[in-house]
Amino acid sequence: MKYDIIIVGSGPGGYVTAIRASQLGFKTAVVEKESLGGVCLNWGCIPTKALLKSAQVYDYLKHVDQYGLKAESIDKDFTAVVTRSRNIANGMSKGVHFLMKKNKIDIIEGFGKVKTGKKVDVTSGDGNITEYSANHIIIATGARSRELPNLPQDGKKVIGYRKAMTLDKQPSSMIVVGSGAIGVEFAHFYNAMGTKVTIVEYLPNLVPLEDKDVSKQFERSFKKAGIKVMTNASVEAVDTTGKGIKATVKTKKGEEILEADIVLSAVGIKTNIENIGLEDVGIITDRDKILVNDWYQTNIPGYYAIGDVVPGPALAHVASAEGITCVEKIAGLHSETIDYGNIPGCTYASPEIASVGLTEEQAKEQGYELKVGKFPFSASGKATAAGTPDGFVKVIFDAKYGEWLGCHMIGAGVTDMIAEAVLGRKLETTGHEVLKTIHPHPTMSEAVMEAVADAYDEVIHL
Repeated sequence: MKYDIIIVGSGPGGYVTAIRASQLGFKTAVVEKESLGGVCLNWGCIPTKALLKSAQVYDYLKHVDQYGLKAESIDKDFTAVVTRSRNIANGMSKGVHFLMKKNKIDIIEGFGKVKTGKKVDVTSGDGNITEYSANHIIIATGARSRELPNLPQDGKKVIGYRKAMTLDKQPSSMIVVGSGAIGVEFAHFYNAMGTKVTIVEYLPNLVPLEDKDVSKQFERSFKKAGIKVMTNASVEAVDTTGKGIKATVKTKKGEEILEADIVLSAVGIKTNIENIGLEDVGIITDRDKILVNDWYQTNIPGYYAIGDVVPGPALAHVASAEGITCVEKIAGLHSETIDYGNIPGCTYASPEIASVGLTEEQAKEQGYELKVGKFPFSASGKATAAGTPDGFVKVIFDAKYGEWLGCHMIGAGVTDMIAEAVLGRKLETTGHEVLKTIHPHPTMSEAVMEAVADAYDEVIHL
């Protein structure tokens, strides 16, 4: 069973890599122990967006009077919402199966373990082990929910994101630990569905990797929605012996006991690099990551790694880009290295958050003289008409050369708008060029142009 390329893992890194490899003429196989599409498609990106859409529709129904409409007997079916989410994920997984068949890629079901000599042992569900070999082996095994020692997950009262998507019944109260994308998206979903939610964040701000202006606006929006926000706080212990849970939360004012039905631990991810043969092959790791060069080659020739298992943002679109770059280099094509300074990040809570490049604080620390502009959606005709006036677009430019250093958005639909800034930065667009690019009216995207105009003291609608 000899291949040109074997990819271990079929998430958005693995399956995209396999398709591109096949397009380039490589005989390709993918090893997958669970479901094609990996965590993103089955337990992350896609099913969570389905849950969030249900929450958005439910919220619209509860506030139809704001749109001059009337609706009676508004209610939700939590089980049906979860079922819809799972059906969408299953449908997408079938779509990946179709793509594998279309591109003549072999699917090897089982747990893959790399070996010396460019080989992979695959253990099937019945325990049988089959050996495969390839000229190139790409590791794309992804990551899982990270567990804290003082917050062990039992899958019942202390859960991770997978269980949060498939609860049998809706909890009346929930504590969410961690305010990264996973934490705030679930906090928003459950709050919108009627669960009493408290979110606990160790750092001073929610979504702490974002620009501080975005974090402050997001915290205001969460509080307005009825979510209890605790920053500069940490969950020290959880007592699960009673009917629900009692969490001991340490704050600047001392310890506080919170009670809830369930705790969702959303404190980051842990890479899936255990027991996959790295030590046997001699592949070097550091701080839970596989070390690679710019083309995703490990220290051992013929072995590569992409996605969450390597240093860099643990994002689906990053994994896909890394895989394509990797196999194009293997094929001998001229390929650019990835610019990790121009990776967009998106959070799909309400309001949405999208950003790329430097925050204002980072730009100042790097010594830039700045032109900063901001345009609130409350001044946008489209946002006001849509009933979504919360949020803003913020742009950051180098005052000397006009380089677009960063763009930060918070509001409805901004995850679909951020690509303008990503493309503009890729093309080394200046502020003047964005300002003189005519944007359609009325749209949310006008706020980008208006924010740039604000940075250059030419704003019209403020």
